[in-house]
Amino acid sequence: MQNAVNKDEKKNIVGISSAHVTDAIRRVHESNVMFTKQIVESASKLFDKVCIVKKDGTKEEFNVQKVIEAVKKSATRMMINFNEDDLKRICDYVNKNVNDLHKDEITIWEIHNIVESALESINPRVAQSYRNYRNYKTDFVAMLDKVYQESQKIMYIGDKENSNSDSALVSTKRSLIFNQLNKELYKKFFLTVDDLQAIREGYIYIHDMSARRDTMNCCLFNVAEVLKGGFEMGNLWYNEPKTLDVAFDVIGDIVMAAASQQYGGFTVPEVDKILAPYAEKSYKKQYDRYICMGLTFEQARQEAMKDVLNDFEQGFQGWEYKFNTVASSRGDYPFITMTIGLGTGEFEKMASMTMLKIHAKGQGKKENKKPVLFPKIVFLYDENLHGKGKELEDLFEAGVECSRKTMYPDWLSLTGDGYVASMYKQYKKVISPMGCRAFLSPWFERGGMKPADENDVPVFVGRFNIGAVSLHLPMILAKSRQESKDFYEVLDYYLGLIRNIHIRTYEYLGEMKASVNPLAYCEGGFYGGHLKPSDKIKPLLKAATASFGITALNELQELYNGKSLVEDGEFAVEVMEYINNKVNQFKEEDGHLYAIYGTPAENLCGLQVQQFRKKYGIKDKVSDRGYVSNSFHCHVGENISPIKKQDLENRFWNLFNGGKIQYVKYPISYNKEAVKTLLKRAMEKGFYEGVNLSLAYCDDCGHQELSMDTCPKCGSKNLTKIDRMNGYLSYSRVNGDTRLNEAKMEEIKDRVSM
Repeated sequence: MQNAVNKDEKKNIVGISSAHVTDAIRRVHESNVMFTKQIVESASKLFDKVCIVKKDGTKEEFNVQKVIEAVKKSATRMMINFNEDDLKRICDYVNKNVNDLHKDEITIWEIHNIVESALESINPRVAQSYRNYRNYKTDFVAMLDKVYQESQKIMYIGDKENSNSDSALVSTKRSLIFNQLNKELYKKFFLTVDDLQAIREGYIYIHDMSARRDTMNCCLFNVAEVLKGGFEMGNLWYNEPKTLDVAFDVIGDIVMAAASQQYGGFTVPEVDKILAPYAEKSYKKQYDRYICMGLTFEQARQEAMKDVLNDFEQGFQGWEYKFNTVASSRGDYPFITMTIGLGTGEFEKMASMTMLKIHAKGQGKKENKKPVLFPKIVFLYDENLHGKGKELEDLFEAGVECSRKTMYPDWLSLTGDGYVASMYKQYKKVISPMGCRAFLSPWFERGGMKPADENDVPVFVGRFNIGAVSLHLPMILAKSRQESKDFYEVLDYYLGLIRNIHIRTYEYLGEMKASVNPLAYCEGGFYGGHLKPSDKIKPLLKAATASFGITALNELQELYNGKSLVEDGEFAVEVMEYINNKVNQFKEEDGHLYAIYGTPAENLCGLQVQQFRKKYGIKDKVSDRGYVSNSFHCHVGENISPIKKQDLENRFWNLFNGGKIQYVKYPISYNKEAVKTLLKRAMEKGFYEGVNLSLAYCDDCGHQELSMDTCPKCGSKNLTKIDRMNGYLSYSRVNGDTRLNEAKMEEIKDRVSM
């Protein structure tokens, strides 16, 4: 008998009052409690001297009550309720077998085996439940042991998986240890066996597993919408700023708070246009003050403009200090990007110009300044505004001057060829990059994935990405050859895995409440983000993208026919066209905004080599180096001109609309005209272009030049070196150490064309 109240009893109680039923249940419960008490008392007399040796080696007296509790829980999980007879038979069986061992000490494993045997004779389903729970606990022990091992490495060695994290700091160490736990929980509860096999062997790579269980990826945050009319943050009400200096402070707080609730890049698009209204408020306030002091209209205007300029200078300097010295609650320095350059108004232009000048000067001691890493600046280039003789040509010149000294700003063409430019030319809508290279797919205000009619317009500001999963294409080709299968058949399998991972990600993120990120979901930071804290965020996810990442395209071509992307590239183009068609098919069938992303592999560039070697050995120009190439870029060691590199990578430009950047290494020393010429060429092609130099600064005497390892002025080796990581900048050397992993440092050493 498996149920305390059988079917016949249930028939008999139909029509009986609820009070009678409740009383009957109470009597059964009291009887069970009394019976259990009798069993426990009886067993404790028999086994006073028997001790159980637990998994950690500690000992405790044998207590049959724990057996009863454990089997009841296992039965409950199977929706079964043991009666008195069942419990007595189990306890008798356990007691007899413990007694037959004739031991003073019994291991916990022996007890488990005895209990399982007892349950098999009573109810095999409950026995399986008990066994599964044991395995579940064993898995957790193994998982926590792995977390512990990683935590020890982090505590005493550090971590260089993310160059934005300073693992020397206590707060960062804590965050990294938590991330290890979160990563293991993600693998345990959110991935299928096929997923786990694919990531373990290295055919796919799920980015940011430590964070994607509970939040979203990079975004274009709508700061202007949050500021408008005031907002609530941390249970306090913030009034909308009335002056520029206050606006800088409040925006800084918003950025740091909101960026902590996500992972990936945090972009504030067109920040010059956001700041301009507050600059105008400050100007009017100061102008009126000077008029009251008796100054002439012109004098008042000049003094008020000086004050506004000073506020801009102090504000941008304050941001640079805050964003580069105050770690977020995630334990890293948030990857903050700001785009500028299109504003033609007096204060908009002043904002862009001042931001460039402050960044170019750098921060630090007098005569020993160096550029900061955040915010990354992206210049939005419009040939009709910034071209020769146009109204913002001087702003373009200031941008070039800044780039040739500090590598930032990066440059986004809005009037060349390609997807980003087409959106701007048709709709006057800017697709600012999220972080170093991610771009959003179009989402139309009324039609969604497609325009409802010719008057429908796309929206980009306030939208975000929910995560990236990258393919390891050389491994997929090697697998198809080893197993004598068609390459595209194997590729389809892994594309399908990524597709299903994305579908599940949309589903479980949709169950999150808006309260997890109030600035984004409740205060307007995200598109449609005026939800109640208790609302689910599912409606906002329809406009979010999910990325299929691509790495090692150069190594794919090398494995295919022994030629690099410089020498050939035809197969690589064919593969990317196939992936684009397949992902577009998925997009139509699933109704999700999938995008193809040129992965900026940081730690991954070395991991993929290790995975390939383990499975397929060392292959010339595929896995013989310590790193693989990022996305569609030519190998860094290719001895080609910047112009040829631009032309070769242009083949792939429109096949990576979900994430891309093009950059070349400038084999010249701060040559402004050379930088300007190559930037103009990139803007004509429609590129998102990065200037790549290798900046070095002596921390002792302040001397700076390109690519020095020892200061020629004072002989010091105490240098700070800044190199382009992928689409962003990072410290390749600081205080004698680096935040970069060994694979990335090897790649930097090999750079010729990049």
